[in-house]
Amino acid sequence: MIFHVSTREGAEIIRQARARGVKVQAETCPHYLFMTEDILDSENPARFMCSPPQRGTDDQAALWEAMVDGTIELITSDHAPYRMDASGKFAHGENAPFNQIANGMPGLETRLPLMFSAMVSEGRMGVEAFAKVTATAPARAFGLDGKGAIAEGFDADLAIWDPEASYTYGADDLHDNTGYNPLEGTTVKGMPRHVLSRGELLVRDRALVAEAPRGRWLPMRAG
Repeated sequence: MIFHVSTREGAEIIRQARARGVKVQAETCPHYLFMTEDILDSENPARFMCSPPQRGTDDQAALWEAMVDGTIELITSDHAPYRMDASGKFAHGENAPFNQIANGMPGLETRLPLMFSAMVSEGRMGVEAFAKVTATAPARAFGLDGKGAIAEGFDADLAIWDPEASYTYGADDLHDNTGYNPLEGTTVKGMPRHVLSRGELLVRDRALVAEAPRGRWLPMRAG
């Protein structure tokens, strides 16, 4: 698994390897699909620092091309909820050089709305492709039997979307206690309204209704 693919060159190397029959998979993240390197010129760029860094518009276009042809099969969050204080980004002081600033951004809560908005609402690849790169392919890659499909014998893990719902991210509207949202000002179209896990309703009208933690350990099946 080649993760955090961020450049045209990287995508092409993987494409050529797959053509030779190499058993390789690739992953990228929303911040490479929706941010470019110029964001690091913003005020307080530590908010956007990640590894590898954001790239140029040509690299961004190449990543979308690689998703279309199946070179990149998975979209993950690389969720790194560092706070903008000494407990997180600035453990070495607010004036620390870039290589001493914690790299990463909160991305778990924004991953699916960003991808739905681009792939479904904007018609970039369609709803089937959206489900594949965010659910089906990850479940298969990690050997999670019973996950990643709506089928008899599978867990009823379902997200019910409102394709017309529009939402503009605010400065601090995530639920991970990070204290900021790197996507402040970004508007997405299409939001999950209800969420079921193993057939049990956990989120109703975008509000958590689960009464207690209910996760369970799932062993990986070797591929």
